[in-house]
Amino acid sequence: MNDIPHESRTGRAVPRGLAQTGPVLFSYGFRPFFLGAGIWAIAAMALWIAALVFGWPIGGDYGAPHWHAHEMLFGFAPAVLAGFLMTAVPNWTGRLPVSGPPLMVLFSIWVAGRIAMLSPDLLGVPLAAAIDALFLPALLFINAREIIAGRKWRDLKVLGGLAALALANIFFHRMVIIGVHNGFADRLAVSAYVMLIMIIGGRIVPSFTRNWLNKAGRTVFPVPFNRFDSVAITFGGVALAAWIFEPVHPLTAVAAALAAGLHVARLSRWRGWETWAEKLLVILHIGYAFVPLGFLGIALGATGLIGDFSVLHILTVGAIGVMMLAVITRVTRGHTGRQLSASTTTALSYLSLILAAILRPLADLLPDFYEPMLAAAGIAWIAAFGLFVLEHGPMLLTVRRTPLASR
Repeated sequence: MNDIPHESRTGRAVPRGLAQTGPVLFSYGFRPFFLGAGIWAIAAMALWIAALVFGWPIGGDYGAPHWHAHEMLFGFAPAVLAGFLMTAVPNWTGRLPVSGPPLMVLFSIWVAGRIAMLSPDLLGVPLAAAIDALFLPALLFINAREIIAGRKWRDLKVLGGLAALALANIFFHRMVIIGVHNGFADRLAVSAYVMLIMIIGGRIVPSFTRNWLNKAGRTVFPVPFNRFDSVAITFGGVALAAWIFEPVHPLTAVAAALAAGLHVARLSRWRGWETWAEKLLVILHIGYAFVPLGFLGIALGATGLIGDFSVLHILTVGAIGVMMLAVITRVTRGHTGRQLSASTTTALSYLSLILAAILRPLADLLPDFYEPMLAAAGIAWIAAFGLFVLEHGPMLLTVRRTPLASR
C-alpha cells in the first residue's frame, strides 16, 4: 500500500488530477470533507454540551446521548475517512481523483445526513436514519470501483473497514429505533476505525518517519513492514472481535492485553522519539500510541476494572480523534503546497486534543469531578478543531500554492 498523501523525495505532496474548473472546494476529495469534518466536530460537540448544560433536546426522539455518539462515530469520523480515501485511492490506483459534480453529490449526501439527524422528528426517525445511512454505502461503492478498476487487490482490505462501518451505522439506527441499545454497534464501528488505523497508520507512520529521518541525515530508520506487523494486526483484530461480541470476558482480557503488548512493541520499532522536533510527525506516533492504550483499556474493561465509556473514549477521542487530526493537518498542508511542518497553531490544536483524550476517559473514573472534567474535555475538543478550521480552512478554500509561492 502506497503512502498517503503521496509525497515526493522533497517532502511535498504530489498533486494529481486536480479539477481545473468549478469551485476550488470540490477540486479534490480532502477539501470539502476535511472542512466539513472540522466544522461538524465543533458544532456537534457544542450542541452536546448545550444539551448537557441547558437541556436542549438535541436529536429529538432519537435521544441526545444516542445522537452524540452517532454524530461522532457516523457523522464526523466518516467525513475525515472520506477525505482521506478520496485522496489516497488515486495515489494507490494511479487513476484520476473523483472531483467536481460527482464529489459535490457525495458531499451533499453527507450533509443531508447531518441535517436529517439534527432534527429527526421532522421527518420521523426511520426516514432520517435512512437518509443518514446512504453515505457510507455510497463511499464504499466509489472506492470499490476505483480500487477494482485500478486492480489494486491488496487494498481491498480497506473496503472491509468501510463495509463494517456501513453495517454498524445501520445496526446503530435499528437498536435506537427498537429501544435496545447494547453498545454492539458502537464497538463494531470503533473496531473498524482501529483496524484501519492499524493497517493504514501502520504503513504511513514509519514511512513518513523514515523520510524525515533521512532528510535530517540520520542513518538508523524505522523497521520496514514485515511479518511481525502482520502478527500484531492479526492479534489486534482478534482482540477487537472478542470485544465486539464479549466485552466482559476473561478471554477478551487476555487477547486485548496481548494485543496491547504487541502494538507497544510495534510502535517502538518506528523510532518516534527521534521526531520530537517536528510536531506534524510526532503527533502520528502519539495518535498510534492510543491504540495499545485502547487495548489495555479493553483488557481492564473486560475484567470490570473500568467502565465501558472509559474504554470507548480512550479509543474514540484518543486513537481515532488524534490520528484523524494528525492526518487532516498533514494532508491539507501537503496537498495545498505548504511546508510539511507544524505551526504554533497546529501544535496547540494537537495539545488540546491530547488533553481531551486524557480528560474524557478520566471523567468516568473520577465521579466526584465528572461534570467539570467532561466540560473541560469538550472545550478542549472544540478548541482543537476550532484551531484546525481557523488555520487550515483558508487553505482548503483557496487555490493550491505553487512550490515557489509557498517558500
